[in-house]
Amino acid sequence: MTAPRRDDSELHQNRLGQSASPYLRQHADNPVHWQEWGEEALNWARERDVPILLSIGYAACHWCHVMAHESFEDDATAQVMNREFVCIKVDREERPDLDSVYMNATMAMTGHGGWPMTCFLTPDGRPFYCGTYYPRQPRGGMPSFTQVLHAIAETWHTRRAEVDQAAGSVQDALQRNADPLPTAEVEITAGILDKVADAIVSDEDTEHGGFGGAPKFPPSATLEGLLRHYERTGRHLPTIERAAEAMARGGIYDQLAGGFARYSVDAGWVVPHFEKMLYDNALLLRFYAHYARRTGSELAKRVAVETAAFLLRDLRTAEGGFASAFDADTDGVEGLTYVWTSQELIDALGLEEGLWAAGVFGVGTTGTFEGSQSVLQLLQDPDDMVRFDRVRTALLEARRTRSQPDRDDKVVTAWNGFAITALAEGGAALGFPEWIIAAKRAAELLLDLHLVDGRLRRASLGGAVGQAVGALDDYAGLAAGLLALFQATGEARWLQAATGLVDTAVTHFADPQAPGSWFDTADDAEVLIARPRDPLDGATPSGASLLADALVTLAALSEPDRAATYAELSASSLQRAAIALARAPRSAGNWFALAEASLHGPIQVAISLPSGSGSDLLDAARHHAPGGAVIVAGEADSSPLLADRPPVDNKPAAYVCRGFVCDRPVVDVPALVAALSSTADGASGQR
Repeated sequence: MTAPRRDDSELHQNRLGQSASPYLRQHADNPVHWQEWGEEALNWARERDVPILLSIGYAACHWCHVMAHESFEDDATAQVMNREFVCIKVDREERPDLDSVYMNATMAMTGHGGWPMTCFLTPDGRPFYCGTYYPRQPRGGMPSFTQVLHAIAETWHTRRAEVDQAAGSVQDALQRNADPLPTAEVEITAGILDKVADAIVSDEDTEHGGFGGAPKFPPSATLEGLLRHYERTGRHLPTIERAAEAMARGGIYDQLAGGFARYSVDAGWVVPHFEKMLYDNALLLRFYAHYARRTGSELAKRVAVETAAFLLRDLRTAEGGFASAFDADTDGVEGLTYVWTSQELIDALGLEEGLWAAGVFGVGTTGTFEGSQSVLQLLQDPDDMVRFDRVRTALLEARRTRSQPDRDDKVVTAWNGFAITALAEGGAALGFPEWIIAAKRAAELLLDLHLVDGRLRRASLGGAVGQAVGALDDYAGLAAGLLALFQATGEARWLQAATGLVDTAVTHFADPQAPGSWFDTADDAEVLIARPRDPLDGATPSGASLLADALVTLAALSEPDRAATYAELSASSLQRAAIALARAPRSAGNWFALAEASLHGPIQVAISLPSGSGSDLLDAARHHAPGGAVIVAGEADSSPLLADRPPVDNKPAAYVCRGFVCDRPVVDVPALVAALSSTADGASGQR
């Protein structure tokens, strides 16, 4: 359907001021005539017969700000952009479909990607030249942005046939790359998962913890998978310990207020890229809570508690959801809020305490960041933890007097789903009911505001839902969170809502030609030059692995006929993921975690309670069951997992099942712990 044509003068202006995206609003005062993505802007490019300059970024992105200050705020540069192009700004967090398509094009053309992403498109949306950040002046072998603009405009006017040919070739490649993964002919077995774990560990940086070199990202899903592998086999715990401790003690972790930065620019986790993203912190909260539960690590528990506090204190919105991110920059300076000199520590604490804090946090005269500034680290716990807490509180109070980074208040459905999952699972495992209450409030917001006529929207801002439709990770991420809430609370409404979301996802995101393969956009969403489909896990789990995870859990929680359907869909999804596990295991971390949980069922624990009673069996199950286990407590027949499972002699009884095989019910904690310990091949002594 063609959008109604506006008066041309309305388009010759920056039109981002009323956007629902904080990122787009950051550019509302640029002299560039920015448009939002839509048919109207595409039509304007067709009518003017000019290419589209597509710029994609996000609110917390440091280099997005740099390019904006250098180029988009410059009148002369804007004049060229407005004359030669229709300029479109996109928030990658609001439109992951566009980001996926054009990031794939950028990777294909340049061999690397990132943000800001700068793509030049034909008026029908086909890319013919892509890149990322371009400087104002040529440097480091990179042309200046204005040189690129002039070259693209000249090529468009004088070599149109070459442009069309390049655009057609790129579109063909994008469509080929969106083909489904083939179905593996081998079953995912314990032996195969052992090899997957060994392949991941072989890439460990044993000196600094984590995997690979700089820049180094928190491998939350991979660590979750390795932790489940350890629960099953007793193997590779040192790899998990090194990564968990290195991240927790490094500069990537906010040693004063809790919460993790997006990544470390160095291999040693010392200097972060300072933006704090909701998705990282939710996924890491989940991992550290599970790690603390499994090993009893006090450091892991402290990090989980502080990260949850960061979410609840600093990222929670007035409506009860969780904001997307804090900016990397403060007043245009990267890290300004967070870094310290030894003199600043002394000024805040006094001479004696300041010098002590400098030793504790690794702040020396040379600095670890820029000049004599340092990012705080905690290389080892101090002997006097009371003094440490007092000093840390004082430094945090002093830091709050500084300018603070902006917060992107956009509430993204998928990322809030991650937060709901982490708070529900972590609150249940570690005994923090207030986390579960916060998860419930966020879930209520999403179901009340983001679910419109049975379909999810991607994001909201200030209590107003946006127009961008939900992607696969929105449906699956929220469904997983609701299933975690059902297990944490026993409230049937969460199971019902999760079932509805999963059923909608199956209807609208499945590839009917390739069972077990899932598109990232719905069948009735906007038609792009290629329909995105990426089953690999990245900084966040893929929509496909999230949906497979929700399907596995629903298969354990549903009536037999529906359970069979969900089980078949999850099995076919895992079968397609086998090739990713074999060839790129570090890009299949969530698939690995799901495969480990699925290997034996997953484990299901149904705790049948006499009317009105509680049970210490539930606490034991939450503490001792392996990751990915499905745990439900309630009266007999109150849910499908509790059907025909009554109490024993009017006492609470726990039924432990693996797939379709169940043990005899047990009525005391030692017997339940023994039953759960027998699920592991080699870690029973560690449980």
